[in-house]
Amino acid sequence: MNEVIKNLLERRSIRKFIDKEISKEDLDLILKAGTFAPTASGKQSPTMVVINGNDLNELEKINAEIYGKNDHPFYGAKLAILVLGDATNKNTIYDGSLVMGNLMNAAHSLGIGSCWIHRAKETFEREDGKKFLKKWGLSGEYTGIGYCILGYADSDSPKPAERKENYVIFA
Repeated sequence: MNEVIKNLLERRSIRKFIDKEISKEDLDLILKAGTFAPTASGKQSPTMVVINGNDLNELEKINAEIYGKNDHPFYGAKLAILVLGDATNKNTIYDGSLVMGNLMNAAHSLGIGSCWIHRAKETFEREDGKKFLKKWGLSGEYTGIGYCILGYADSDSPKPAERKENYVIFA
């Protein structure tokens, strides 16, 4: 089977990680794959922010508060790539979603687990979220698309769910 198709079929969301750092080379490849995601009119409107340490911990607390659960919505990942969209671009959600897909598929191809974490939109609508944008030197209007958490899986990949009936319809 073609290696690209194999990776697409085998990628799963990972929600438990070992304490092992991702190499700079692998992270750079994952980020590069994100920059090559298709975007409407080739505008390359998304922005990626690599987050770890205290910023990641603080954002996880905000995420948990929005989620309404007192747990760890980043599942112990030590690294996340936040995808932001230009809020003035009508295609920003689509463009950012394609970036997220490229990030997750690239990570899987390198043996690195990933998971799309939601509530980035709500986080960066809040004043405490906007403070991070300012801290990172970002000005303008941004929409949070998602967090792509990354790490090495602490167990085997989950089995895929059965594909739903009528997933594909030929017109």
